[in-house]
Amino acid sequence: MDDERQLREELTARYKQVDEIGLNELSSGNLSVRFGDGMLISANGAAAASITPDAIVKTAFNGAYDGERRPSSEWRMHAAIYQMHAEAQAIVHTHSDYCVAVASHVKKLPGFHYLVGVFGGDDVPCVPYSTFGTQALADDAARALTTRNACLLGNHGMICRGPTLLRAVKTAHRLEIMCRQYVLARQLGEPKELTDAEWDEFHNRDKDTLYSKIG
Repeated sequence: MDDERQLREELTARYKQVDEIGLNELSSGNLSVRFGDGMLISANGAAAASITPDAIVKTAFNGAYDGERRPSSEWRMHAAIYQMHAEAQAIVHTHSDYCVAVASHVKKLPGFHYLVGVFGGDDVPCVPYSTFGTQALADDAARALTTRNACLLGNHGMICRGPTLLRAVKTAHRLEIMCRQYVLARQLGEPKELTDAEWDEFHNRDKDTLYSKIG
C-alpha cells in the first residue's frame, strides 16, 4: 500500500474518531495531513457517516486540487499553517461545544490549570472573528500557532497542529476538555491563574514528562 493510500485511510479513520468523541457534528470541522508539496484534506461537506478514503482531496497550497470533489472551505487556513510552520504535519479544526463557548466571547483560555501548558505556553490565544474560508482567518490562525500548537477562533471554534494526525486529534480533544473545565470553573467565579513562577516550574519539568507528548 502506498503512502498516499495509507494517509487517506488514516484521515478517514481519524475523521470518524473526531465525530465519535463529539468534537464535530454533521459537516462541521475538517482534518488534513501534509503530503508532498501540498496536503490531503477532507472534502467540502464531508461528514463522518459518508466519508471514505476516496473523498479525501489532494490539494496544493494555492488551492488547486485533484478530482471532482472540492477541498474543505477552510483549505486556506490549513495551507497557511503548513506554509508558516514546517514542523506541522497534521491539522485538526473543530466546532466542539466548549471551544465554541469560550471562543464566542473572543477571549483566550487563561492559565487556570497546569494542563493549559501542554499547548505551548501559559494560555491558549483566541484570534478575532473573520468569515470562514477567508485569507484573514487563515493568516490570523497561522500566526497564533507560532508559539502554541492550538488556538481558538473567535465566534467559530478551534484549530491545532501536530507532528502526526494522532497527536493533532489528541490536542483537539485536550483543548475541548480544558475549555469544558474552564466553563465549569467559572460557575464559581473567575478561577485563579497560575503565577509566572508556577508556569516556569511547570515548563521546566514538562520537558521530562509525557505531558508534552500527549497533546
